[in-house]
Parts: sequence; C-alpha cells; structure tokens
Amino acid sequence: MLTWPKNPRIYEINALVWIRELSLACGYDVTLATVPREAWNAVADLGMDAVWLMGVWERSPAGRSMALGHPGLRTEFMQTLGDFREDDVLGSPYCVRRYEVDERLGGRKGLAAARKELAKRGMLLMLDYVPNHVASDHPWVTEHPEFFFRATEQERMEDPAQFADLGGRIFALGRDPYFPAWTDVLQLNAFHEGMRGASIDVLKDIASQCDGIRCDMAMLLMNDVFERTWIEFAGAPPEDEFWEVVIPAVKRKFPDLLFMAEAYWDLEWSLMQQGFDCCYDKRLYDRLVRGNAEGVRLHLGADAAFQERLVRFLENHDEQRASAAFDEKRLKAAAVAVATLPGIRLFHEGQIEGRMVRLPVQLIRRPHEEPNEGLRGFYGRLLSATRWDLMTQGTWKLCTISGWPDNATCRNIIAWSWRKDDQRCLVVINLSDRQSQGLVVLPHLDLAGASWSLVDLMSGAVFQRPGDDLVLSGLYVDLWPWGYHVLRFESPQAAHGTQ
Repeated sequence: MLTWPKNPRIYEINALVWIRELSLACGYDVTLATVPREAWNAVADLGMDAVWLMGVWERSPAGRSMALGHPGLRTEFMQTLGDFREDDVLGSPYCVRRYEVDERLGGRKGLAAARKELAKRGMLLMLDYVPNHVASDHPWVTEHPEFFFRATEQERMEDPAQFADLGGRIFALGRDPYFPAWTDVLQLNAFHEGMRGASIDVLKDIASQCDGIRCDMAMLLMNDVFERTWIEFAGAPPEDEFWEVVIPAVKRKFPDLLFMAEAYWDLEWSLMQQGFDCCYDKRLYDRLVRGNAEGVRLHLGADAAFQERLVRFLENHDEQRASAAFDEKRLKAAAVAVATLPGIRLFHEGQIEGRMVRLPVQLIRRPHEEPNEGLRGFYGRLLSATRWDLMTQGTWKLCTISGWPDNATCRNIIAWSWRKDDQRCLVVINLSDRQSQGLVVLPHLDLAGASWSLVDLMSGAVFQRPGDDLVLSGLYVDLWPWGYHVLRFESPQAAHGTQ
C-alpha cells in the first residue's frame, strides 16, 4: 500500500479540461477509466509522487447559470477565449452540487480506475473538499436548512449582495471577511453541530476514494475567523474548533490520509495545530514574485519541522501562470527554489510547458498555446536533478552568506544544503537582477580532509575545491542575475592523497 513520502511532489490537473483535450487527441470520448497509458506515464516520468485531480465533483447547474449571467466573469471568459461560446462554461468546481464524481469523468468507477493506474506508477491521488459553502441546489438546502444562515426579507433588501432568495427562503451567500460574497454559493454554519457531523460523513466518503484531501479556504472555518466574519449570525463559538473535531474523526478510519489546507493570512501554523498535515506557503510565493531575497531568507529561518509541512508552489489554478507572473530568468531562479526546498512541491499542469493564460475555473476549454521548449527542457533538468532521496529523505539546512565591506551583493543570494549519509548537495540562488558575490558558510557538511568535485546538476559544470578551504573560508560564489547552482559534492579523496 502506498503512503505519503517525505517532501512529495504533487501535480495538479484540471480534470475536465485535461480529459477533454485527451478526447480530442484520441478521437473518442475519454474518461478517467480510459485515460491512455501514455498520459499517466508522462506524469509519472516527471517524478511526481501524487496527482491532484482538481474539479472532479458534480457542478451546480444553478451555479453555471449564475456564471453565465455574471458580467465580470463573462468578460473574463471572452478575454480568455476569443471564440468563447456558452457551452464552454461548466460552472465553478468550488460550487459543488454533490460530492459525486462528474459523469463526464466516468463517475465513481472512473475515478477508482484512475486511482489504480496512478498506484501502479507509484503515485497517490488527491481530491478537493469545499468546507465553507455549497451550491444553492445542493441537497442540504432542502434536507438540512438548519446548516445555513437564514435571513429575513428586510435584511436581504438592506444588503442584497449578501443574500439569496430561493423561492421566498432567504439564505446568506458564502464569503470571507475581506471580499464581497460569492454569488453562486450558500454559506454553511461552521458552528452547527449537525453540519460538522455531516461534513465528517462527506469527508469519509471522499477519503475512501483518494489518498489526500485539499481543503479549500480552510482558515474560514477557524472559530475566530468565522465569528469575525459572521458575528451577526454565528453566535458564540463552540469550545472545539471545526478542524479539531472533523480531522481526527476522519483519520480514525483513514489514518494515512493527507489533509492539505489552502491557507492565507499567516494562519498556517494554527491550522497545523488543529490537525492539518500541510498548508499552502503563500508567503514564499509572494516574496519570490517580488524577488525579495532577504524576505525569503527570513521566511526560511523558521523551524525545519514547520518548513517540511508547507506547500511550495509557483502557480496553481488560483494564481497567475508562472510564465506570466515572472520573466523567464526570474522564473527559473524561483523554480529552483521551490523544487529544492523541504516541504510539498506543487506543480500545475501546463507550468512546465510555459502556459501563459490562467484559465477561469468555470471553463472546460482553454486557448491553444505553443509549448516553450526551452522552459520544458529547463524543467526536465530540474526535476531530474532533484529526483533523488537526498532531497526527500535528507536533512535540510539554511546557509549563511557573508560578503565584504565594499560589496553587499551577498544580500541578494540565498543558499541551503542537503545531507544524507555520504550524499551532499548545495543550492545557491541569486534573487536579483545584479551580478552578486558572496561566501557560503558550510560548517555542517563534514567536508574537511578531502578534495571535492562540485557538479552543477543544472549546467553540468564541475568545480574542484579543497574541503579544508570550504570549511575555513566557505564557498565563494559569483552568480549572474537570477543565476543558480545545484551542486552535488562528489568523489572525495583524502587531502594528503592529492597533489
């Protein structure tokens, strides 16, 4: 039985978009049960440990109608697809009608078949769960209206953007505390005991079909956040946190299940304390976008055990495509960082090929984009260079960089090392548009008394350095703008045996 490895690599796929494109390529209707072997092999060949199939659940017809009628979304659809048609719109995968696998994907049996194919290739399966809200045509709306916040017609008239009228029944729309309500979903009451119990049942059913669950906007269910968002409706919070009740109840039956939190607002540690195995690292993403070396260094100074539970990414379905957010030199430097840091490394289908267009999640079709072969070659080297047990099972350590009174460019450089048994690796990155120099301190790699070959796994360059010099003085580096090295230490020989 497969279990989650340390520091896994996860590949996010927009399930219905991917299946549609496979169907066009094959000339017949493909489902998750009939995905060609070559397609799964291509993902496995990237060295992925898991696939996150985003958007497998049954979407809401009511939500689709709202998306089609939303002026802002419609403009976005037309900007994304120059030949936009209404049948391109499926509705949002986060406006869930039912937690049943979409029949266009082959239903529950299709998903089970896909999970088996992934397992054959040593890969696990991750799926989504949306805890904060459901579609207006979700069965709970009629079967369990007590799970929702209800309002009066007067309240709706005073704040029409906050409420929905469903045949004379007024419901609060889902939202977070900082933005307007989402017009296509209804807010669930995280403090309601019955709703918590029903959520456990849903999660157990999802857990029976996968190996990990990514929980959408998980921080919205935290007692203090929820109370602040819904103070006029929620009442006093219960003694226990939502996730402290829900996660253990699911894990009692599925102990190896990975719970991932989509999390923001520096609440990652709190969510981990409430039971999550890992959380999004949005702070790292933002600092990489800004090219802020000092900010990245400070962020990576946190405890190593915490670092290992963060989800590192350069893009996902919510963010801009990395090739649009970064120019190519900066993108490569940031990608080296994400691929070599401890924690979960998340890659998004299309990222490796350099796709530029972020697809609205409501659409099933995306514009054609020619792959960036240079970028694809770079990712091939990077994924190969980091596909060894040193960077999954080894010990990671942030390195100190020093400079000189007349040269402070060392502040642009970040570095870290990995060590496992006799394997050693050093990653050095210049997060700036300036040529930068510095001395990397390497006290913990046990390098004294030998001569070392430092092989750059990205360029193939080899540097010879005496171990004693590395320990006493550090490794001098001179990096071009947005430059990087992934250095493997090889072939040590006793220093007295060299000339």
